[in-house]
Amino acid sequence: MHRVLKPGGKLVVLEFSKPSGWGIKQSYQLYMRYATPAVGKWFSKNRNAYEYLNESVQAFPEGEKFLRIMQEAGFSNPHLKKLSFGICTIYCGSK
Repeated sequence: MHRVLKPGGKLVVLEFSKPSGWGIKQSYQLYMRYATPAVGKWFSKNRNAYEYLNESVQAFPEGEKFLRIMQEAGFSNPHLKKLSFGICTIYCGSK
């Protein structure tokens, strides 16, 4: 992404996250593990795609770890903002 941005360009990434608050974390894990694949199958007839969504969220290097990756890739002023009790995060940086 850094390579294709113009100088001064901004990167904004909206990514699912793993909430850490008690109660929210447990509810979110149950929802992502069981409800999301079931509802996804009902709408799209493809449960596997929605099971993969949870696996992808679990594997994503979130928080400070992703900010370090952005900085190592050349982005300046990387920062984040958690939304919806930590269920998703916006990551921003500039080239």
